[in-house]
Amino acid sequence: MKNQTVQEGKTIAIISYITFIGTIVAYFMNNNKKNSFASFHIRQAIGLAIFSLVNTFIIGRYIGYSVTGIIGLAIFVFSIIGLIGAAQGEEKKLPLVGDLFQDWFKNIG
Repeated sequence: MKNQTVQEGKTIAIISYITFIGTIVAYFMNNNKKNSFASFHIRQAIGLAIFSLVNTFIIGRYIGYSVTGIIGLAIFVFSIIGLIGAAQGEEKKLPLVGDLFQDWFKNIG
């Protein structure tokens, strides 16, 4: 990926990992520019946000909050991995789920 594309999209990519609101803000910030680097990280962050909502409202209610805590910790670690990748200018897919997120949300960006 071109260095200029990475530099232009780095701020948006970083914002996408800062809470669900940050993901929404990053999506709209990237809507006009269509930066491919930012789009990659927005797809990863949207996937994490959806997993987090499912974890909180479905798994927590029907399986138990101890399991929700463990999954929540994994989601937090994945968010940190994504944030570090965005800050370093890398398109590094998240472990286990990164390919799924890129496939599921390929129309975003």
